[in-house]
Amino acid sequence: MNRRRFLANSAFALPLAAAGTAPLMAADCGSTLPPALAALKNRKSEAQPISLTERERRYDRAQQKMLANKMDAIILIGGSSLEYFTGIRWWNSERLFVCVMPQKGAPFYVSPAFEEERARQEMTQSPGGKFSHVYTWQENENPYDLVVKGLNDLGLTSGRLGIEERVTFVFSDGIERAATGFTLTSATPVTAGCRAVKSDAELALMHLANSVTLDVYAAAWRSITPGVTNRQVSAWIAAGYDRVGFPGDASCQVDAYSALPHGSPEPQTIREGSVVLLDDGCKVEGYQSDISRTFVVGKPTDRMNKVFDIVHHAQSAALAAARPGVACGAVDAAARKVITDAGFGPDYAHFTHRVGHGIGLDMHEWPYLVRGNNQPLEAGMTFSDEPGIYLRGEFGVRLEDDMYITPDGAKLFTPQSKSLEQPFA
Repeated sequence: MNRRRFLANSAFALPLAAAGTAPLMAADCGSTLPPALAALKNRKSEAQPISLTERERRYDRAQQKMLANKMDAIILIGGSSLEYFTGIRWWNSERLFVCVMPQKGAPFYVSPAFEEERARQEMTQSPGGKFSHVYTWQENENPYDLVVKGLNDLGLTSGRLGIEERVTFVFSDGIERAATGFTLTSATPVTAGCRAVKSDAELALMHLANSVTLDVYAAAWRSITPGVTNRQVSAWIAAGYDRVGFPGDASCQVDAYSALPHGSPEPQTIREGSVVLLDDGCKVEGYQSDISRTFVVGKPTDRMNKVFDIVHHAQSAALAAARPGVACGAVDAAARKVITDAGFGPDYAHFTHRVGHGIGLDMHEWPYLVRGNNQPLEAGMTFSDEPGIYLRGEFGVRLEDDMYITPDGAKLFTPQSKSLEQPFA
């Protein structure tokens, strides 16, 4: 759970005060839902799951990258990389469950014995499928010895093991103590190296996720009137996602709280002339959207419009700078120059964060559009493009759309915001 989502959920945990309606949670799609949100249609049928054939191509590519990076195997626990390569969605506990992907041959698994049947059910659409070996351990046994046994059974008694970045210390430490003949290293060159460049199937799912988010946001925007609380707006959006058939949520920050990039759990009420910042997205077959829209309920001031125009220009500058071969850091520099030249610099004075992050199965994933990152962009990479200006104690403006790199440049999944009064073109 990312920080923005944590804050949104913290707000849901408090009583919801609706303006003229009964309290509304995400699962409540009844008559209290405003008409614009109630009119949203289910779009679940538009999502095409990732095929086994594509996962097998991913597995082959991972093995090629293991060879190039001199790794004999990589180790994954439950999380987005495990889902990416195997399709397995696994909840992590204190009990070791790992997938070991060797440089040659099929993956094997180490699983608690009582979880074997569930593991085999999950494996049916994975590379190697039901033929992959599952080493099981009872509650009183040491599971790390089974990782070593699995490697030994493949003829590996020494070498380099790549540890995926989300593997917890207790697991990596246990593996290191048991696998005395092996050196542990980061698996990020393999996992991020594969995941950073999206296929056509992945891009299609992300197109849908972004389209859905914009539709739900627009419906919420049409429903807002003075007196509505930020928590009510977040609940409306969660309920809107329920109607379209995909899990999602949104942080809603108002006036001075919009100047905090990740917001605040404090209760807030929207008034005439309020600045409102919506942020976050949804998941479609695991693939995420991340969109921010800033708008004013009523008429914005000249200062608000000025800040919006600068941020809009910065977002366009980042988009124009992004193309294959360009360093990730140069995209951040393009947006930051616009904001600094407009008098809201230097550096991170008012534009307090990087211009973007990779996005896919994780909302934030490799690579990052940040100063000092010289990694070149490649066609198929996907990022947020989200410059902002934050005036503490007044308001903040952030415009965020997700973009994908093409052979000729970069394109947004969604149209840019038009203005503070018309955020949805």
